[in-house]
Amino acid sequence: MKAENERKDIGSAKENLKKEEERETVIEVKDLSYTYPGKKAEVLKEINFKINRGEIFGFLGPSGAGKSTTQKVITGILKNYRGEVRVAGREIAEIDNNFYEKIGVSFEFPNLYQRFTALENLEYFSSLYHKETEDPHTLLEMVGLTEAARVRVSDFSKGMKMRLNLCRAFIHNPELLFLDEPTSGLDPASARQVKDLIRAHCSTGKTVFLTTHDMKAVEDLCHRVAFIVEGKLVLIDSPQGLKREYGSKMVEVEYKKGSRRISFSLPGLGKNREFQQLLQNNELDSIHSQEADLEQVFIEVTGRRLN
Repeated sequence: MKAENERKDIGSAKENLKKEEERETVIEVKDLSYTYPGKKAEVLKEINFKINRGEIFGFLGPSGAGKSTTQKVITGILKNYRGEVRVAGREIAEIDNNFYEKIGVSFEFPNLYQRFTALENLEYFSSLYHKETEDPHTLLEMVGLTEAARVRVSDFSKGMKMRLNLCRAFIHNPELLFLDEPTSGLDPASARQVKDLIRAHCSTGKTVFLTTHDMKAVEDLCHRVAFIVEGKLVLIDSPQGLKREYGSKMVEVEYKKGSRRISFSLPGLGKNREFQQLLQNNELDSIHSQEADLEQVFIEVTGRRLN
């Protein structure tokens, strides 16, 4: 009995530790503001957010909203910001070269060596790190570039370059990934491969900061999403939470008899006699809840469209 209790205590301790790790703050931004040198207008205006370990955090907004600027501040590329930006407990202004052993970055416009093959690019970038790196062949296979491994990048399409650039970000198995429009220019099959790679990385406890205006990518990948417009954060929540909050609490039923559709209020649906009779007496084609999509939510909250 004592041994059994000890095992339960150990199991409980492990579960609590797991929960603590899941709550661990990896990125903390307080009152972040930024103005580009020589400009008067602020690009970022006192934004605040936290990102936890193991989270895919989406940064959603139209072009020019401040998404990429925020990413560049957090990765140490842009200096002279105002406010606090802490990554893994350290102020970003105080980072050293070891910081870049822990993060991976994939910008919207790939930065690759055009005369190198895909494999030569990954082998070169792999050599820049002190830590053990991933097998380039494995990464190329995961994004569907195996047959292009020995093809020069100058002969790649934009979509192929995007996928190779993502491999570059993953090559050193970083704890924290910054991805800027990772599905831009990709066909549906390639976009699915990229999303699968991101999910697999996150499932190991890694963290992903995703800047995008692609609603589909956000819905498929993100645990939480922040809306940014004109340098200001206007809302942070989970995609599902936003769709439920701003959607209609209705259910639409389509059934074969006369190809009819009818809507019912979601609250109290289980006791609705008309709904029950419809289920019993008709062959149904579909049942849909009337939750909003993220683009509708974004427009309602911000008064702006993404594109």
